[in-house]
Amino acid sequence: MTDKNDQASTSPLPGQLPLFPGSVDMPNVPAERELPERQFSKFVVYVDESGDHGLESIDPNYPVFVLAFCVFHKNHYAQRVVPSIEAFKFKHFGHDLVVLHETDIRKEKGRFRFDSRQHKELFLNELTSIIETSNFILIGCIIDKHRLRERSSNPYHLALGFCLETLYELVEEKQQEAMTTHVVVECRGKREDNELELEFRRVCAGENKFGRPLPFEIVFADKKTNSSGLQLADLVARPIGLSVVKPGQPNRAFELLTRKFFCSGGRMQVGVGFEGWGLKIHPPLESERPR
Repeated sequence: MTDKNDQASTSPLPGQLPLFPGSVDMPNVPAERELPERQFSKFVVYVDESGDHGLESIDPNYPVFVLAFCVFHKNHYAQRVVPSIEAFKFKHFGHDLVVLHETDIRKEKGRFRFDSRQHKELFLNELTSIIETSNFILIGCIIDKHRLRERSSNPYHLALGFCLETLYELVEEKQQEAMTTHVVVECRGKREDNELELEFRRVCAGENKFGRPLPFEIVFADKKTNSSGLQLADLVARPIGLSVVKPGQPNRAFELLTRKFFCSGGRMQVGVGFEGWGLKIHPPLESERPR
């Protein structure tokens, strides 16, 4: 039997949301307070990279630059992805201010010093499960810096152009091309950010394979921003690069990600047809089919 005092303690005050979803009816929002329909698309994009984009000194152990676009439907992102990551952090750290960073996790730095191998394995398995169950579309580009013929090119800018063009094909498929889609990137430094913004606007102004304006707007996020989307993008970028750097090495994370890539067959054929489509390797491998 439910205690009346308990019931009263979980009931929202007028104008407040319920403490627990589904416990009581959601309060109605007066019509005059509803916002008008905006011109924004249903999707948001979070971007991160793996490796550096310099060509003067190339790391022989990781001679690639990777750019990853994680494309989320906003409702799914807000209602499912963010809460799952928040709950994961509360479980493992007691609070949600920890930023999940692939390098720190892999090297066990900072808050990621595990008690045992079993503890680390459990942590990684749960994090992998969140990535697997989160519904997002992945667009990626790998620049092989050793094989790059355009030595004067900026690998970041090359990868950005491909990813933006593919993103346009995606929003066009989703019938969202008439609205603005925001592309969130992490700040890297004033000069780098200015160069990136200039290149982003150049591509979106019409210097792309379509020869038309692209409906995207760049948003810069401070490195300390605790964004679930940016953290997921950070976690997926390196496994994409390792699929080329160490193709014979087991790569469980990349195997999972193959079902996330934007592909030629649509949702019913995820996991195939993404090479040269949702994932581009530049310069292309001999086995990669040109689009």
